[in-house]
Amino acid sequence: MTWRGNRLSWRYSQEHRDYQYVSFDDLAAKDGARDDPMGFVAALPERVILDEVQRVPELFGAIKLAVDRRRVPGRFLMTGSSNVLLVPQLSESLAGRLQIVRLHPLAQVELEGQSLTPNQPSGFLGALFGDGFRVSQSERLGLRLIEKVVAGGFPPALAAPTERRRANWYRNYIETLIQQNVRDMSRIRSLDVLPRLLSAAASQTAQLFNLSDLASHFELTRPAIGTYVTLLERLFLLERLPAWRSNRVKRIVKRPKLHLVDAGICAALLGADTSTLAANKPLLGQLLETFVYQEVRRQASWYDQPAEFFHFRNKDGAEVDIVIEQPAGAVAGVEVKASGTVRHGDFTGLRKLQTAVGDRFARGVVLYDGETCTPFGDRLYAVPIRWLWESP
Repeated sequence: MTWRGNRLSWRYSQEHRDYQYVSFDDLAAKDGARDDPMGFVAALPERVILDEVQRVPELFGAIKLAVDRRRVPGRFLMTGSSNVLLVPQLSESLAGRLQIVRLHPLAQVELEGQSLTPNQPSGFLGALFGDGFRVSQSERLGLRLIEKVVAGGFPPALAAPTERRRANWYRNYIETLIQQNVRDMSRIRSLDVLPRLLSAAASQTAQLFNLSDLASHFELTRPAIGTYVTLLERLFLLERLPAWRSNRVKRIVKRPKLHLVDAGICAALLGADTSTLAANKPLLGQLLETFVYQEVRRQASWYDQPAEFFHFRNKDGAEVDIVIEQPAGAVAGVEVKASGTVRHGDFTGLRKLQTAVGDRFARGVVLYDGETCTPFGDRLYAVPIRWLWESP
């Protein structure tokens, strides 16, 4: 889970005031749990929030026994800033006994106060897999869009009064997260490599993952850098977006794309503020794609239909930035453009995807910072990017 686990825990404890909060940032609590796991769990109150639980894997066996002896849903609420499922003791001890909820940074629909209930999903995903988009006009965002990209979605950063202080918060967050968590996850001596590797990965965001290129920045082997990349994934700082595949399409590029978990973190690591991105269109295109991808991922986390995410590219250069596939088989594609205009050629990748999918193709859209939502053929639309979080 990400930082928002703390926010969720606080909110939950306000609604259920009999919950007690224990953080394993507290060295006394951490050492006590490690020295006597059974006694520690036995002394816990009826309902408890255990924060940063990945730091005390010795506790998981004791929690398993407590759950098996008395199964009360919601008795233990465990949060953490890294993927605790990858801690062997947890996956072995609590399999079948817990529900996992990944918490993302704030989505734009949350910041704009839109509906968040499963029965009233965001207008964008509902239109993408439902009734489609209607022709209408809306105002361009312009510089405001770039400001949203740079701001990101972490609440403390959003509360910063200036872009400079926000960027400082992001960089300090990365440093602290790595220093506090990596030692609990792996025996890595050179912790200074990880922040530098993440900065190098930020330059690859929204591009095909290139391990050799990342390794070239360091005096380390490709396998070592690959291990470090996996650690950063476990910390929910970056992720690899797999390639969509089909037997009906030949010459598909199978390499994943790389995305940082938040465009604001990416901008801070690259030293890019609003004015920098406004003057650097290629870099803006990269960060905007990551911004859109993460926004759709965040909205999908409460959407009533589960979804898998991919990207599509063939060896002729036709591509779709985001491919969303539902379990029943429906497939939608999203292409992201930083410009204020859309042309017929911008739909080349979406048309290739539509042909490959056939009747399962729900809809394809090109998101752009323009004024008009308009069809570009069968189930293909140009859609203003602000419709991601605003009802048209």
